[in-house]
Amino acid sequence: MKLGTIERPDGARVVVAVSDDHVALLPSGYSDLADMLGGPEAEWRRAAEVAVSSGERLRTADLSWLPPVRRPPKILCVALNNSANPDRILSGPDTPAMFVKPSSSLIGHGKPIIVKDKYGRVHPEPELAVIIGTGGADIPLEDALGHVFGYTIINDITSPTMRDHDTFHYRAIHPDPDNPDGVRHVESWVSYPARYKGADTFGPLGPWVTTADAIADPHALRITCTHDDRLVTDDNTANLRFSVSEIISFASGYLTLEPGDVIAMGTALKSSAKGGAVQNVDLTRLGGTIEVSIEQIGVLSNPVEHR
Repeated sequence: MKLGTIERPDGARVVVAVSDDHVALLPSGYSDLADMLGGPEAEWRRAAEVAVSSGERLRTADLSWLPPVRRPPKILCVALNNSANPDRILSGPDTPAMFVKPSSSLIGHGKPIIVKDKYGRVHPEPELAVIIGTGGADIPLEDALGHVFGYTIINDITSPTMRDHDTFHYRAIHPDPDNPDGVRHVESWVSYPARYKGADTFGPLGPWVTTADAIADPHALRITCTHDDRLVTDDNTANLRFSVSEIISFASGYLTLEPGDVIAMGTALKSSAKGGAVQNVDLTRLGGTIEVSIEQIGVLSNPVEHR
């Protein structure tokens, strides 16, 4: 089952895919996929089935899309989680590394990604994302997939220029009882991602969430990214360094997961046969339209608007 959230004159509503060209409206009580989470699954499935059989039909091409979960409790993003990365990593952890993206960065399918000259270079990062259905802490690895409501697409828009601006090279203070002053200084680098990952519109999400039962293996999905119809990335979720289960289990050991949380699984990096790396698609300079496609989920397309 494929579900999404759209904007209508009377407010936001959840829709269910009927075909490639049409959706059906769920009842007005469903204004966001968050309304389906945490409650009885049989209830929302029944509402979706009734919508498919007798609900109002709308043309997909006429819809104004919102993020499927408009204000998730948190958006966790996993850094450098692709098999292409180990050759690039000079040093780093042997466990998933995560950062948080603000929900204010989210936009829906078809909405513009805003770039400004002061942002410098801005590029797309096509990724599989998980929507958490059942929350929890310290989730065992073998139970992790049972906490997934469904799978969607996120484009983790990033500005390397702002990352450079917000990176410190400094001397960290570490305790050292062998030194007279009790400390030692260690040369360190640290970067803070609030601007370069979390600026407004830097989180296109959706349009569809494919429910977990409809995807037999989330690690066997082709993922592509095009810029103005030029194929830039052609990868597969089989190349994730850490699996969906590993990430959910690991993250829940530190951050209690809540219904509606979004977890971005890491950038698809494998270049297409015809083109360069996704990091070289400078949206500030090039503008255009970015499309991310994931097998069994759909296509997330967003134009770039320069302000």
